[in-house]
Amino acid sequence: MTAVDFSDPATIAFLAAALEAAGVDGIEIDRPGRKLRIVVGRDAPGAAPLVQTMQETSGAVSEKVTAPIMGVFHSHHPAAATAPSALPLEVVSGEIVGFLCVGSILLPVNATKAGVLTRRLAGDGSVVGYGDPLFEYEPH
Repeated sequence: MTAVDFSDPATIAFLAAALEAAGVDGIEIDRPGRKLRIVVGRDAPGAAPLVQTMQETSGAVSEKVTAPIMGVFHSHHPAAATAPSALPLEVVSGEIVGFLCVGSILLPVNATKAGVLTRRLAGDGSVVGYGDPLFEYEPH
């Protein structure tokens, strides 16, 4: 399991954006010898929602939705009574395609571009690290 670097500005910006999107005012993470407190204000800068990697596959470009932070992956909201839709699945930019659970915080994973989710790469309930692929999809 990869440890999250809470001193990385990109990680802090991502957490701030996720907290703001969830309507949470702040978070405090306490580690031995370190403490991180993020207070979300109205003018908090946003962060890119996902890290994306590109790869060529037989002439078609496919992208991978990757985990923006370490956590437990869920392809649907853990409290949802219904199972997620079967793949392939058409998605629009900004649509929630999964969730990462970090402790008691549930962070949405959003599609950054419209396209078709073609394959789920992480199993429900699996622990994923920063940058681990969650889905493969073909953008429009």
